[in-house]
Amino acid sequence: QVQLVESGGGLVQPGGSLGLSCAASGSGFTVYHMGWYRQAPGKERELVARLTSGRDTNYADSVKGRFTIARGNATNTVFLLMNSLQPEDTAVYFCNGYVLLRGDVAGTNYWGEGTRVTVSS
Repeated sequence: QVQLVESGGGLVQPGGSLGLSCAASGSGFTVYHMGWYRQAPGKERELVARLTSGRDTNYADSVKGRFTIARGNATNTVFLLMNSLQPEDTAVYFCNGYVLLRGDVAGTNYWGEGTRVTVSS
């Protein structure tokens, strides 16, 4: 079984910075793509940033130039550095990982439970 555990959410003032981290734990798996999604109250979950196994990155237009996604030295970790945060960035942020379990021929999307980020003065 695979678990994704996020950490690093909290309250920050507009213009501030915050870092999120996510680690995949378990055994018998390989993590390929990893990314971050967010869901604001009353809105659908949306992609924030994604990093493929080939190290290609995708960012939502709303966060380009402000957020940076990176994989850790341990390949089962991913970080999101968020700068110049604005109230509209307030949301629950979810870690996502595309995981291939040993013996499987197709991958599965796994999700963390989410970590709340609140941008407010």
